[in-house]
Amino acid sequence: MNYLLFTCLSLGAVLTSETQHAMAMKKGEEIQKGDKILTMEEAVLGYELRPESRNMQWQGDRNILTWTEGTELWAEAVETGEKKVIMTIEELNPLIQADLKGWPKYSWKDGQTLSLIRKGKYYEIEVGSKQLKRTISLPEKAMDLTFNGKDAFAFTRGNNLYYCDERGNEFAVTADEDPNIVNGQTVSRREMGISTGIFWSPDGKKLAFYRKDESAVSSFPLLDITTRTGSLQEIKYPMAGMPSEQVSLGVYDLASQQTVFMEVTDFGREQYLTNITWGPASEVLYIQVVNRDQNQVHLNKYCAKTGVFIKTLVEEKNERYVEPSDPLVFLKSDPSRFIYRTDNRDNYRNLYLCDTEGKQLRRLTDTDADVAYIAQDGKYIYYTSAEVSPIENHLFRVDLKTGKKSRLTEAEGWHTIMVSEDGRYFVDNYSSLNVPRRIELRQTNGKPVKEILKAENPTRTYNFGEISLGTVKSADGQFDNYYRLIKPMNFDPAKKYPVILYVYGGPHSQMVKNTWQGELRRWEMYMAQQGYVVFVMDNRGTSNRGAAYEKAIYKQCGQAEMADQMKGIEFLKSQPWVDADRIGVHGWSYGGFMTISLITNYPEVFKVAVAGGPVIDWKWYEVMYGERYMSTPQQNPEGYAKVSLLSKAKDLKGKLLICQGAIDDTVLWQHSLSFIRECIKNQVQVDYFPYPCAKHNVFGRDRIHLMQKVTDYFEDYLK
Repeated sequence: MNYLLFTCLSLGAVLTSETQHAMAMKKGEEIQKGDKILTMEEAVLGYELRPESRNMQWQGDRNILTWTEGTELWAEAVETGEKKVIMTIEELNPLIQADLKGWPKYSWKDGQTLSLIRKGKYYEIEVGSKQLKRTISLPEKAMDLTFNGKDAFAFTRGNNLYYCDERGNEFAVTADEDPNIVNGQTVSRREMGISTGIFWSPDGKKLAFYRKDESAVSSFPLLDITTRTGSLQEIKYPMAGMPSEQVSLGVYDLASQQTVFMEVTDFGREQYLTNITWGPASEVLYIQVVNRDQNQVHLNKYCAKTGVFIKTLVEEKNERYVEPSDPLVFLKSDPSRFIYRTDNRDNYRNLYLCDTEGKQLRRLTDTDADVAYIAQDGKYIYYTSAEVSPIENHLFRVDLKTGKKSRLTEAEGWHTIMVSEDGRYFVDNYSSLNVPRRIELRQTNGKPVKEILKAENPTRTYNFGEISLGTVKSADGQFDNYYRLIKPMNFDPAKKYPVILYVYGGPHSQMVKNTWQGELRRWEMYMAQQGYVVFVMDNRGTSNRGAAYEKAIYKQCGQAEMADQMKGIEFLKSQPWVDADRIGVHGWSYGGFMTISLITNYPEVFKVAVAGGPVIDWKWYEVMYGERYMSTPQQNPEGYAKVSLLSKAKDLKGKLLICQGAIDDTVLWQHSLSFIRECIKNQVQVDYFPYPCAKHNVFGRDRIHLMQKVTDYFEDYLK
C-alpha cells in the first residue's frame, strides 16, 4: 500500500456526518435535520428521497450537452454557454404519431440525429430541421433487439436468430428446431462480462452470435401456481461438477447469407467464450477463451470470413481463477493497438496496451489499485481508479506516449464521468457522505467550466441517525475493511442498543462507498429510527480492492468472509453503547448464505437472523459462478463439505427466518427447502416464508411486504 493511499484511508476513516456538519457550518452552509420518520413504503420505494439529478448526454460528437426538462429537450454548447430548447414534445409527437406528455428515452446517432424506439418502431429525427429522417418497423415478439447502427436490427424469437432490414423485411439467420440449441442469446449465465449474444460488425454487414448447446445440461422444475391446476416450467440449470452448456460463435454474412463458426478448440467443448470484439475493419474477431476450470485464458484472433484461428495474442494463468470481463478497446489513433484489462499480472485490474500481432504488452495504468477504462482522445487514455481510496472513484488520464499520469477530479467522493468525443471536456457527476449530488462541467486540462447542478438534501426534514464511515482490520491483518455505521435516531451514548449486521459479502459487490449517505439502503435508516445500530462492512472477497483481497475466498466460500465480519462484531462489542446480547444479522443471496453461516457458526453471538434466497450447498449452484470460486465438488470435496450449511442446521440456536422466491431461477428452491428438511430431522425450529411468484429478488410493492416481514422479525425477537 503506497503512502498516498494510506493517508487517504486514515483520513477517510474518521469522517462522520457530525464532523462534516461542523465543517459545513464553518463554510456558512446549513445542514437541516427534521423530525419526520420514514414509512416502510418510503424506506423501500421512496423515489422522492433520492437527490435531484439530470440525465445528460453529449450530442453525438459535438461539444453540446442535452437533457430533458418536462416537455422540452434542451441543449447547451459548452464553448459558448448558449442554452436553448432544441425540440418540444409538441414537435416530437406528430413525427412519431404519439401523444406523449413527457420525453421518452432517446439517444444520439450522430451530432444531428436523435433516435428512439416506441411501440414497435425505430425513429431517426434530424433535430435541426425537426424532420423525420427514417422509420423502421420492428418485428413482433422480438427479443434481444440489437441495432447495427446503420440499417438493420438483429433479434431472437424462440431459440433462433433473425434480422430485419430498414424496410421491415425479416431474414432467418438460424433455423434450429431442437429447443436445446439456442442462438443469439446470452450464455454462461451472464458471467465474465457477458450481457448479450449478438455482435454486429462495425460496418454492419456481418453478424456474430453465440450458439449454445444445452443438450447435456440437467433441467430443474419451477412451479407456476397461477395456472388453474398448477404447472411446471423446466429450466436448464448446469450445476457445479455436472455437464455444462457447449458454446460456439458463428458469423453470418448478410450478403452471402452464409454462416461460419470460429474454430475455437483451446480447451475442449465445455469452455467459455467471452468479451467478443470485432476488429475495426470488420475482418477479424477477437475472443477471450477460458477453460472450464477458469484458471486459464487465451486472447485469440480469428478470421471472420473463414472462421480460421489466426493467433493467440495473450495467454494468462492463475493459481486461483481468471475472470476476464472487458471487451478490447482499439485505439482511435492506431487501430493496430488495443487496450486490455486484467488483474493477472500485477494483482490489480489495470489497463495494458497490446498490438494485434501479439508482440507488445505494456502496462498503461501503473497503480496499485483497480481501474476502469472511460474514454480516449488520441493522446490520452481516461480511466477511473480506486487509488485515492477504495471507497472513492476518481478520474485520471495517462499520456499514451510518455506514460505521465494526471488526476482530474479533486473533490472527495465517488465520481461518475462522461467525457466528450474530442476529449476536451467531461461531465463530473459525484456525491460524498454529506454531498447529495454535484454535477459539474470541466475541461480535461483541469479547469472548471461551470456547475450544472447542486442538489438539495431530500431527507432534510427527516430525523436520521448519524452515519459514519471507518475501517476495521481484516482477520489476517493485511487489509482495512471499510464499514458504514448508523447510530440510532436520537442517540444516547449512555444507553445500550441492539445491533443489526446487514451483510452481502460476496464477489462483485461493494456495499460501502463515500457516496451520499455512504451508499445507504434506506431500510437501514428505517431500522436506526426504530432504535437499532446498523452495521455494514465489505469483507475480503468483495471487489475494488485487488486480486489478493478478492480471491482470498477461493475454494472456501464464507470462511474469510465470516472471519472478517467477526472482526467487525468485535469492534462493535467494544463500544459501550452496543448491547452484545442483542445482535442480529440479515442478508440476501450470497448475503443469505453469509447470514445462515454466521448464526450457525457463531450461535453465541447472533440471536436473530433473517436470510433471503440463501445458497445452502454450493453443489446445487450453477457451474460458471460456483466453480470459479469453489472449483468442482469432485476436485474440492473438503471445501464443499466445510462450507455446506446442511451440516450446520443442527447448530442453530437463535431465531432464524428464511424468505425465498418460490420460482427463483438463480438460487433454486432446493437450497432452502433442503435446509428446512435438515432442521426437521434435527428437531430444530426455524421459520420460513415463501414468496410464491417471486424469482431471486422481491420487487415492487411486494418488497414492502418483505421488508415489513424482516422488520417485524427483529422487532419480535431482537428488540
